[in-house]
Amino acid sequence: MQLIKRLTSMALTVLLLSLAMITRAQQLITPDPVRLSAKEAVDYAVANQATVKTAKLDELIQLAKNKEIAGLALPNVAGTGSYQYNPITQKQMFNMRNFGLPKDSFTVVSFQLPQNLVGEVRLTQTLFDPSVLVALQARKTLEELVAQGVTKSEIDVKANVYKAYYNVLAAEKALKILSGNITTLEKLLSDTKEIYKNGMVEKLDVDRLVVQFTNLQTEQTKLRNLIELGVASLKYQMGMPLKQVITLTDTLSTERIAADVLDMDKFDYSQRIEYQLLQTQKKANEYDLKRYKLKGLPSLQIFGSTGALRGSDKFDYFQSQMWYGYVNTGLNLSVPIFSGMQRRRQVDQAFLAVKKSEIAIENAKLGIDLEREQSFSTFRNNVLTLESQEKNMELAEDVHNTTQIKYREGVGSSLEMSTAENDLLTAQNNYFNALYNAIVARIDLLKAYGKL
Repeated sequence: MQLIKRLTSMALTVLLLSLAMITRAQQLITPDPVRLSAKEAVDYAVANQATVKTAKLDELIQLAKNKEIAGLALPNVAGTGSYQYNPITQKQMFNMRNFGLPKDSFTVVSFQLPQNLVGEVRLTQTLFDPSVLVALQARKTLEELVAQGVTKSEIDVKANVYKAYYNVLAAEKALKILSGNITTLEKLLSDTKEIYKNGMVEKLDVDRLVVQFTNLQTEQTKLRNLIELGVASLKYQMGMPLKQVITLTDTLSTERIAADVLDMDKFDYSQRIEYQLLQTQKKANEYDLKRYKLKGLPSLQIFGSTGALRGSDKFDYFQSQMWYGYVNTGLNLSVPIFSGMQRRRQVDQAFLAVKKSEIAIENAKLGIDLEREQSFSTFRNNVLTLESQEKNMELAEDVHNTTQIKYREGVGSSLEMSTAENDLLTAQNNYFNALYNAIVARIDLLKAYGKL
């Protein structure tokens, strides 16, 4: 008996451990749902989306480059060492008459030793270099350029996430209303079948309701698939793992969409990140032009070096032999005289690049004006369409409900019921399309005015 009890106890322990492991594995496979508002979804995307991360890395790369440029103005210290072995030393012939002998007498002399070793430390400091000066001045502009690139990436990601988020909300709202339609029609179908059993209606009436019910179930399946795809697209736009379960907490309504979004009279082109990027790029091109213009000025460096050397007829450097040290210092002055007109051509190219930037800025202003007009007109028309489609859907619901009452009371036909059902479904689909188009138009309007 004790053995049986022990085995039973061990089996229960193993079973409990297995259940705990299965529960833990299920938790790992299906994480707890995360509740997200549209703002929270956008904040998550800004922190995790790959496009924004890449833009931020580009910003860090530019900061590192700026530090590299700053290093050009700092002293440069380098140490060198050189060992040279001459199996056959170089010789030169001298006329000894030059050294005081009365007549020509030639002798061969070598000034080299077979073994030579030298070590040196050299310091170089730029005192004046136009290209270094301009590069230092342009650092802040280049930092602004990449920072604005990050902002543009964030704005693009925000627009995509908002659209994906509200696309799911619109589909969920459509599914909720359609499910209500199915519940109502299912009850009507059940009642009609009972009436048919009593011989009060024809089989054709039942068949028509069955066809309508099946069609609604098909639309319901399509909507569920659309929601699944929409949620997956939203997670992708956010940079969120697809296995993470999310619940959307915001709601969609005509009043919320049609609410005032901004003051149309207060707009400045600098509110658009694209305009800011072009302005900063123009500054960068102007620094490039300045660099080529100053390239014709002299550059000046100061240098100093110290080292020690020793020559020998054999390799005995690890012995305590005499080393000969030296120190030298001086200035290096480089004066451009003629470069084959290359600098002149570089100045011309940089000047034309600045002109291109100016044209791009003017063209961007025209494009922004057009985008503002189009987005405002589209938003206004979509809101009007949404309001009319909402009223049309409410009217179709009233007609549908009245037709159902007449049908139940026996004064209406199944054909009228089928027509009312189709009209309601069409009105609901038109409303959902108008709802999504209106929210997308609102997002595009905010983006056009630099308010996203």
